[in-house]
Amino acid sequence: MEILAQLGDGFAVALTWENLLLALLGCFLGTIMGALPGLGPSNGVAILIPLAFTLGLGATPSLILLTSVYYGAMYGGRISSILLNIPGDEPAMMTCLDGHPMAKKGMAGEALSLSGIASFVGAFLATWGLILLAPQLVKIALLFGPAEYFALFALAFMTLGGVSSTNQAKSAFAAALGLGLAMIGVDTQTGVPRFTFGEVHLYDGLDFLVAIVGLFALSEVFIFLEERHGNSSADNSKLKVKRLTPPLSMIKACTPTMLRTSFLGFIAGVLPGAGASLGSFISYSMEKRLVDKEGTFGTGDPRGVAAPEAGNNAAAGGALVPMLALGVPGSGTTAVLLAVLLSLNITPGPLLFTQNPDVVWGLIAALFIANFMLLAMNIPMVGLFTRLLMVPPKILMPIVAMVSFVGIYGISGSSFDLMVMIGFGIMGWILRKLDVPLVPIILGTLLGNTMENNLRRAITIDNGDWFTLIDSPLAIGLWAIAIIGFILPLIVGRRVKAKMRRDEEGAISD
Repeated sequence: MEILAQLGDGFAVALTWENLLLALLGCFLGTIMGALPGLGPSNGVAILIPLAFTLGLGATPSLILLTSVYYGAMYGGRISSILLNIPGDEPAMMTCLDGHPMAKKGMAGEALSLSGIASFVGAFLATWGLILLAPQLVKIALLFGPAEYFALFALAFMTLGGVSSTNQAKSAFAAALGLGLAMIGVDTQTGVPRFTFGEVHLYDGLDFLVAIVGLFALSEVFIFLEERHGNSSADNSKLKVKRLTPPLSMIKACTPTMLRTSFLGFIAGVLPGAGASLGSFISYSMEKRLVDKEGTFGTGDPRGVAAPEAGNNAAAGGALVPMLALGVPGSGTTAVLLAVLLSLNITPGPLLFTQNPDVVWGLIAALFIANFMLLAMNIPMVGLFTRLLMVPPKILMPIVAMVSFVGIYGISGSSFDLMVMIGFGIMGWILRKLDVPLVPIILGTLLGNTMENNLRRAITIDNGDWFTLIDSPLAIGLWAIAIIGFILPLIVGRRVKAKMRRDEEGAISD
């Protein structure tokens, strides 16, 4: 009953005209970001961070806007997957397998609407999972001391590559690079400048919002400039959407699939580093094994659309659980949201639910509202969103660059930060060409100082004894999970990634 009372308080926060309009704007912009191939949730949220700060929004309104963008982008990723066979982002990759064959059969509208309904079911159930699970995690997290927190951050880094990672060594390199960047600035304990090279602007360290916008948004612009995509990916002949609503029998047949894969996706999202890609892949694979007796998956089976969509949206909600309860992001996009919270002087973790209950419960209530908005918006406005695929990148990318520059300058008023952002943009472009993941860099930049402070505190309390890091059952358990989480992808990850790639190539060749 206490949870329902807190949720009621959250709705009182979320149900203001300002917050409702921000949720609507976030859902609309997020769907656009998700629909455009290559952008995806992480880039979408990163691009719009400057807008939230330029508008001078408070903590709750900023989070409502950006999490609505996050959920909207998860919905929008299916549009280009189904119509063009081009995944809007990695989690939408599995939707291509049955979504595009449905479109080729003249059922594009039904596929789009069904995926919207599946997305709603996954996200709605995941939000209830967040409500029930996060407060329980908070109770466990209150037992943590400095050694346990250091082990928890180590777990986040070691599992960040996830089963779907391209290369554990590259993930480890990216995490080390992020931790190195976090060391820049004045040492909080000794007052000695580190890695500042005499540059006064670096004494306060790197602004992680600048790093995020540079790494995600600007690097995307540089990729497009290099590949010279002047024209849009779509043309009128490919964008035919006829009937918009799926028949009731189709929804009924897909309902058990949606419920099963929502649960699977949520579990995948809660695991640090797994995220929506794994949620989508596991949901599709498990459902195929369970119900595909006639071998119809991959040929336009509606259940093959419902499974990955419910799974990846449930994973998106699940990833918020460790971010809010422990301060450890469960995915790339929640790492970006974590940066927003930190920049607003709000520390995610166990005390967030007691110190800032209005922020947490207002955000959770807004997730429910955003889900209903997305369901109401996506089915009637499918035609509009499909037309956006015809916008040429030569128009879109300058807008992204302009929003990034104006927004960052509006936040800091410093031309030095613009130069740093360009530097991060170039670094992001190079790393993406080398297939090095960007999320561990962001996580290292965000958590590096906190991780270092907890390490120092733990060792100081125990008079320099390093064994204090494995001195409690909780710390030993976290280290064990971290080691398994690092080794398991080396064994299983290659097979999983190879299968994902085979499935994607098969879908695109069709």
